[in-house]
Amino acid sequence: MSAEEHPQTNPLIPKQSRTPYHISGKPEKQDLVDEYKGKNLDALRTPALIIDRAVFARNCAKMHEHAKALNARFRAHVKSHKTPEGTRLQLLSNADETHSIVVSTVMEVCEVFRAGLMADGTVKDVLYGLPMAPNKIADLSALTDELAAVGASMRILIDHPDQVKVIEAWESTKANHRRWSVFIKVDCGSHRRAGLKPDSPAFEHLLRSVLASSSISLYGFYTHAGHSYASTSFAEAADFLLAEVTAVNDAATLALSIIANTPGMQHPRESFVLSVGATPTAHAATTELKAKVESGLNGTLELHAGNYPLLDLQQLNTSLITHRDIAQRVLATVISYYPGRGEDGSDEAMCDAGALAMSKDTGPRPGYGDVIGKPWRLSRVAQEHGILTMMSPASFELGPLQGDGSLKLGDMVQIVGQHACLTLAGYPWYYVVDSDVSDGNVVVDVWVPWKGW
Repeated sequence: MSAEEHPQTNPLIPKQSRTPYHISGKPEKQDLVDEYKGKNLDALRTPALIIDRAVFARNCAKMHEHAKALNARFRAHVKSHKTPEGTRLQLLSNADETHSIVVSTVMEVCEVFRAGLMADGTVKDVLYGLPMAPNKIADLSALTDELAAVGASMRILIDHPDQVKVIEAWESTKANHRRWSVFIKVDCGSHRRAGLKPDSPAFEHLLRSVLASSSISLYGFYTHAGHSYASTSFAEAADFLLAEVTAVNDAATLALSIIANTPGMQHPRESFVLSVGATPTAHAATTELKAKVESGLNGTLELHAGNYPLLDLQQLNTSLITHRDIAQRVLATVISYYPGRGEDGSDEAMCDAGALAMSKDTGPRPGYGDVIGKPWRLSRVAQEHGILTMMSPASFELGPLQGDGSLKLGDMVQIVGQHACLTLAGYPWYYVVDSDVSDGNVVVDVWVPWKGW
């Protein structure tokens, strides 16, 4: 899967970077399974990342049900866990199946391919979910060929007309001309990440460039309401979902109008794919909302999300999940204790999970994580340690209460962090338990995530 060589004669094509998947070192899964399978959690070195496979799988099935309720396809984002095992559960649940994924790195595409997920038909459609960088076009071109050889499709995301020029410049050097399958990224709100607002002159300029290009096939329009993480109710999340649908549908409506009013421009053979979603808005996808969503739709609806198999405190704050839906936590050890040191005279404790184990992401809730079964919060973090402080009974949600709720030196605690995606990124492997098989305190598998870009 080597990147294509390209003579650097066109100023639009910079020197190409490479994704070194062939030398990306990862721990050997079987060695880890041999070492840890069957061990109780209290035998693990901390900090350790724990995933409950049963909860993870249930969350995947629930998301398939949400997509069906909306009469939408589903595209699973795999960037939160970056594992073949998690990807299979996201795509093949006891509720439905899908074969489309989103990735955030070129390395993820390489590793999905290397894991055999395309060869066995589990993955048939991949979207590289960042706007395309010119210095990655060689790798993306080579990957497109590799995927096509096993019957899978590669798609890219663009949101700037210069990306169109880069693709055209690349294809001008090729003997076998390709039309790149492209989503245009649409901005659906005030989050100001990637994408353009569909009613802006810049968007229309980009859209006309794409439609006029002989090197691009417009597959659809993609949006992500990242600002929906601020939702605190179903009604708010539903409004964000409707705004996502409106944004991509407006984009498709404009595209169809340009095609109809441009002599010689052919109407697309298939309807545009209108891809919407974030974990909060996807959780708001219901049969009741279907009629509002489908009204006047100028394309085929697709739902996407990524955090939903794992979940975290940010998602708990939306009120769309319960703490029982959270599939991941960090196991940590209390390494010191400080009676009366808190500002109000309460006790504090130190644990061995700090910023690298938890991330420094925050959310509407205070601190960096809450302890399961104990009214304690990870309130402060340094690189390799964190300070646990006592919380009020009214703030404690990760029950039921274990014992009297107190901590002492040597106790092991399980902490749910603010943002699972960044928490998991700090770990070389994940210990997998299964609450449907045992009490969820015995390691049944080990997942090794893909690393690198």
